[in-house]
Amino acid sequence: MRVWDLPTRLFHWLLVGLMVFSWGSAEWHHMDWHRISGIALLGLLVFRMVWGVIGGSTARFSHFVRSPGRVLAYLRSSRSEAQPGHNPIGGYSVVLMLALLALQIGTGLFAVDTDGLESGQLSHLVSFELGRVAAAIHEVSFGLLQVVIGIHVLAILFYLFARKRNLTRPMVTGRDPQLGAGQGLVPAGPVRLVVALAVAAAVVWFVNGGLGV
Repeated sequence: MRVWDLPTRLFHWLLVGLMVFSWGSAEWHHMDWHRISGIALLGLLVFRMVWGVIGGSTARFSHFVRSPGRVLAYLRSSRSEAQPGHNPIGGYSVVLMLALLALQIGTGLFAVDTDGLESGQLSHLVSFELGRVAAAIHEVSFGLLQVVIGIHVLAILFYLFARKRNLTRPMVTGRDPQLGAGQGLVPAGPVRLVVALAVAAAVVWFVNGGLGV
């Protein structure tokens, strides 16, 4: 059964790669590259937010953000039925991860270091003091993001070994052979993909100096 469309899969793996690159570039003080990876992450995030509204069926927020009652019912079940896309718990973890990613990227854009030499693309719009607050939040939010990513990895391992479900393979191939016949992915058309890419590109251009801002 088809589960994930190509844009969603590319987003996922580009996000993984850019997160590692962003961490490494900051760790080794290559701040020019860190800013580039940050603006690329902004583009990815904007794309995912738009794609979560107009994209393929399993990528839409309306598909995987369930009511608290559905989440509780899922938790009570020891052997819940496999379903295409994110399960009720996974849906909320995606929302949390995207929210932390938005906080991480947003504070990075306004962050200022102690000597004011290394700053985010929008730091000129705030005072030095607010830029330092943004930098502090930027550091804390990365720690929280690491915790959520760690839990995400542990959940994948739990499903692999405890429930005998490989959640990584469908994110590579787009198909889940462990699901039977039924309604899987309903893909979005190319026009919607162009719209999502155009919105992401416009936001990146604007934040990175478009219109002289």
